[in-house]
Amino acid sequence: MPVAIITGASKGLGRALAEALAGRGWNLVLDARGAEALREAAEAVSGHGTRVTALPGDVTDAAHRAALVSAAGRLGGADLLVHNASALGAEPLVRLEELPLEGLRRALEVNLVAGLGLVQEALPLLRASQAGTVVAVSSDAAFEAYETWGGYGASKAALDQLMAVLAVEEPGLRVWAVDPGDMATDLYAAAVPEDHEPRPEPAAVVPGFLRLLDERPASGRYGAPALVDGVR
Repeated sequence: MPVAIITGASKGLGRALAEALAGRGWNLVLDARGAEALREAAEAVSGHGTRVTALPGDVTDAAHRAALVSAAGRLGGADLLVHNASALGAEPLVRLEELPLEGLRRALEVNLVAGLGLVQEALPLLRASQAGTVVAVSSDAAFEAYETWGGYGASKAALDQLMAVLAVEEPGLRVWAVDPGDMATDLYAAAVPEDHEPRPEPAAVVPGFLRLLDERPASGRYGAPALVDGVR
């Protein structure tokens, strides 16, 4: 069975992806900071009959990243790495003049530095896979200038660039930066708590991610909603 590592997997998009992959027979290594929420997610996902290892921790911790990859190795390897864990930098979001520099550092550490650190740790297993794949969950804030989204957007823009370079340096892998679009998640609610407009549930965009895994297009940047609608 193929093996995936998914960060930020206790809820939202990470959990929805875990559910979908388990339904397809994938073994999983799941990460999140909240131990209880992660335990509940792992129990639900394991109901599909696949092997699920849940490791609570912070992706900015090198020892935790090593533990995630080691767990994948015990399940048979690593065919897919999904870096979904994200930090906003401020909750709720604020203009750049008010953005705490420590918050910006945290966003960069979680969204960017930890993502690269996990890739570095997992590369031997990904290279050994016949279908080694890295998915970095991006955002349209990476290339659009939205007021108050500057710190978060900058971290995602830098992540996109790292993934683009990784794709050049690792031609044997598929490396995709995927924008899931607006979703009804706790992250968005924390970012803009006064915005109560209805948004799709994360499960609605999961078929876009699955389409990438099925069709394995060239490395690059993709929008999950467009993939769901049949457009690239």
